[in-house]
Amino acid sequence: MTRWLFPALVLSVMTTGVFAQDARYQNQNQNDDNTHYGWADVLRVDPVYGVARTEVPRQECYDQQVVRSAPPQGSAAGTILGAVVGGVLGSTVGKGNGRTAATVAGAVAGGAVGNNVSQSGGGEYATTETHCRQVAAVSEQRRIMGYDVEYRYRGEVYVSRLNYDPGERLRVRVSVSPAD
Repeated sequence: MTRWLFPALVLSVMTTGVFAQDARYQNQNQNDDNTHYGWADVLRVDPVYGVARTEVPRQECYDQQVVRSAPPQGSAAGTILGAVVGGVLGSTVGKGNGRTAATVAGAVAGGAVGNNVSQSGGGEYATTETHCRQVAAVSEQRRIMGYDVEYRYRGEVYVSRLNYDPGERLRVRVSVSPAD
């Protein structure tokens, strides 16, 4: 029986695993008799970069010149001015009651003409309109995604990728199990 014990012991020592542990997230309740913790010297830490893309919506606006038709607007001033001019012209025609009738007819006709002229004077005008639309602004940033850490534990060199920079020393979990 002792002749099998020595090779099994050699095999179990040869299969010892060393794993870097993030001390902030370690499982304290682990009852594994084949696992213990130690400290390794950090030899090198290389940041691992990645590109983080973010899309931020923003509004893009521009001004555009447009030509509009003015709506017709009746003006009381045009109607009154036309009635006065028509009345004055009508009073120059005829004598007596005919002159009065001509004055009234001229005022009515002049008022109608003045109102019509003031309504058709809308025309066109130029104005500026602002148009806006939503666009996505893409921003790319180079940021550290992790760290490749090279460390030495009991003369052997190991490499692990961690999500933090461990500093000069790294706590490691050592697990021993038989090799099959």
